[in-house]
Amino acid sequence: MKFATLPNGTLDGRLIIVSKDLTQAADASSITPNLLSAVQNWQSKWIDLQAMYDLLNEGKLEAAFDFDPSACLAPLPRSPQWLDASAFLNHGKLMEEAFNTDPIADFDTIPVMYQGASDDFQGPTVDIPMPSEADGIDFEGEFGVVMGEVPMSATPEAAAKSIRLIVQINDWSLRALGPREMNSGFGFLQAKPSSSFAPVAVTPDELGDAWANGRVNMPLHVSWNGERFGEPHGSEMNFSFPQLMAHAARSRKLTAGCIIGSGTVSNSAREAGSACISERRVIEKIDLGEIKTAFMKFGDTVRMQAKFDDGTDGPFGVIEQKVVSN
Repeated sequence: MKFATLPNGTLDGRLIIVSKDLTQAADASSITPNLLSAVQNWQSKWIDLQAMYDLLNEGKLEAAFDFDPSACLAPLPRSPQWLDASAFLNHGKLMEEAFNTDPIADFDTIPVMYQGASDDFQGPTVDIPMPSEADGIDFEGEFGVVMGEVPMSATPEAAAKSIRLIVQINDWSLRALGPREMNSGFGFLQAKPSSSFAPVAVTPDELGDAWANGRVNMPLHVSWNGERFGEPHGSEMNFSFPQLMAHAARSRKLTAGCIIGSGTVSNSAREAGSACISERRVIEKIDLGEIKTAFMKFGDTVRMQAKFDDGTDGPFGVIEQKVVSN
């Protein structure tokens, strides 16, 4: 199934179901008012939602309407919890090499993860206000999962059964603020503004063979101001989503509607490009001896779209946003 959210004056918006080809939609709020409610009540709602999805794809819903991604909020405008990992180890290792930092203990065996803001997720096409260009404005292309409840100390195998939806994310970062916050020992706060989401959240079966081994096996195509930036592939994710979920649930349960992000999609092959500016900058430092690329300026735009390996458009839709002064 494919889901999106339209504004209706409430904090969680109005749930719609989107057709497989992303052209049509139907109001699903008669079944459950919003996507958070759907995830929290999945066992009692998914059969009716699936039936509506099937009718929509068969052209049998008279109330169907044209789907407009630009009208959408984030699929989940807010979530009980947003946890973001750094599951592509190539990204972290590039940082270590560029800045000659000591490697994080157990970096290859224990996921790195932080808890971010989950109360104000941004839609796919809204302008993104930032306080200052001096903060080092950066985009970060990621994949993520929306989960049902995960018990404390769940195994990865058990956690996998709680994956409800897959999402595409732009996890905004303010790079100039990050080092001080990381060195404080308390983690990110100001360095991590609210994240943005592609318009459509999908059940794993919508990815077909591209959902394998708990990973989104698709390239994420990123462009900056209309120019190609990279298309790193999700298959190089070192920790699977079930592994990340089990890590997060080691000492607490995770409630339904929580979201875990993969961290910046990153590939070892230079020709794949990058999904964030920071990674391009460290590659320049390693390969050229100096950083040439600046961070974003007000008025800059970023576009992100996951695609299948054959080049056809992915199921999430497009993130396309402009950075503006707050």
